[in-house]
Amino acid sequence: MFYDREKAVEYAHNWAFSRNPNYFSFTGIGGDCTNFISQCIHAGGAPMNYAPTYGWYYISPTNRAPAWTGVQFLYNFLTRTSGRGPFGKGVPIDKIEIGDIIQLSFDGVTYEHSLLVVERGIVPSPDNILIATHTDDSDYRPLSTYSVKQRRYIHIEGTRFS
Repeated sequence: MFYDREKAVEYAHNWAFSRNPNYFSFTGIGGDCTNFISQCIHAGGAPMNYAPTYGWYYISPTNRAPAWTGVQFLYNFLTRTSGRGPFGKGVPIDKIEIGDIIQLSFDGVTYEHSLLVVERGIVPSPDNILIATHTDDSDYRPLSTYSVKQRRYIHIEGTRFS
């Protein structure tokens, strides 16, 4: 059940402004943010779940789970799946930790962007939570710099290996 938050964050810092050649970049064709976040979680020790349709895995650009690259699909996988892979739950902002995920809704209806928390203050707030992401490549970017209608905070509780 161990999730290595530091390794996830280290991966985020290493690849925030470039692309790991082991993964296709979806920038320009729907965005690369959730693909990048999934890579970070995987680097933190989360095993892939190869269940068809409802799993969380990446083999190739055309052979991947919707949860690997889709904002809402990743949320659903993390918060609803009881099988192999990472799992988490929605939490208030004060429970967010490094290696956790924040998803943004620009219109207040649909969540469209995923971020990885790389740093946070003692009392987390949008001004002292720093993120890394792709699409609009960023690292150490303050959460408060996003103009959004809603945010949701997903705490990665751990990983399952079976």
